[in-house]
Amino acid sequence: MALNQKATELLSLNGKVALVTGAASGIGRGIAARLAEMGAAVVLLDIDEKKGAEAAAEIAARGLTAEFMKCDVRSDEDCRRAASESVGKLGRIDILCNNAGIAIRKDCVELKEEEWDQALAVTLKGAYLLSHHVIPQMIRNGGGSIINIGSGWSLKGGPKAVSYCAAKGGLLNLTRAMAIDHGRHGIRVNCVCPGDVDTPLLRGECAQLGEDIERFMKDAAARPIARLGTPEDVANAVLFFAGDMSKWVTGAHLAVDGGGTA
Repeated sequence: MALNQKATELLSLNGKVALVTGAASGIGRGIAARLAEMGAAVVLLDIDEKKGAEAAAEIAARGLTAEFMKCDVRSDEDCRRAASESVGKLGRIDILCNNAGIAIRKDCVELKEEEWDQALAVTLKGAYLLSHHVIPQMIRNGGGSIINIGSGWSLKGGPKAVSYCAAKGGLLNLTRAMAIDHGRHGIRVNCVCPGDVDTPLLRGECAQLGEDIERFMKDAAARPIARLGTPEDVANAVLFFAGDMSKWVTGAHLAVDGGGTA
C-alpha cells in the first residue's frame, strides 16, 4: 500500500542538503545513504579520499544526489571550506550530521597525551568546528537540524575508553548547549547514542584490546535485543531528527542500542 501524502511529507527530505562527517565507512556511510534515499542532496565528508569517493559514487549510482569532499574535521580551514563549497555548489545546508569519531581503547594511565588530544579533536572539536561554520548558513536559511552521533558511553562510563567516554559525553552536553542557543534561529540540535554497531570501528576496538573476535562480538551483542546494531539502525534515528517528524524536538538524545543502557 502506498504511503498517504502526509506520511510522505513527514519522511521526505526533498530539496534539503545534508552534510555527513566520517561518511567514508560504517555508520556515517549508512547515514549518508539513508538521507539520500529520502531525497536529500548529501555531501560526504571524510579524511579518507579513496573510500569517501567510493561511498559517494555508490550512492550516486542509484540515481541519488551525493558527492564527496575531503575534510579533516580537526582543521578549521577544512571545515570552513566544506561549509562554503557545499553552499556554493548546492545553495544551502539544512542538515549537519557530526558523526566523525575515533575510539582509543586505553585507560587513563595507558593513554598518551597525544592520543587524548587526537580523540577529543576528532570527536568533539570536529563537531564544534563544523557547527561553527554551518550554523550561520542555517540561520540565513531560516533554520536547520544538527544531529550529533554520541554513544551509549555518552550516558555512562565504559572500560578502557577514557578519551572516548570523555569525548562522547562532552558531545552530548554540547548538543544541549547548542540547542539552547540556537532554537531561536529555528535550528534543532539532537544526539543519537548508538550501542555496539558492527563496523570497522568496532572491529578495530577488538584488535586494540587483543581479544578474540568471535567472543568480542558475542559479548557486544549481549543486550535485551540480542544482536549488534547496523548502520541502518542508526541512520533511521538520524532520519527522525533530520526531518519534520521531530519538529518540536531539540536538546534531546535517543539511545539506539538494543536496550544496552536500559
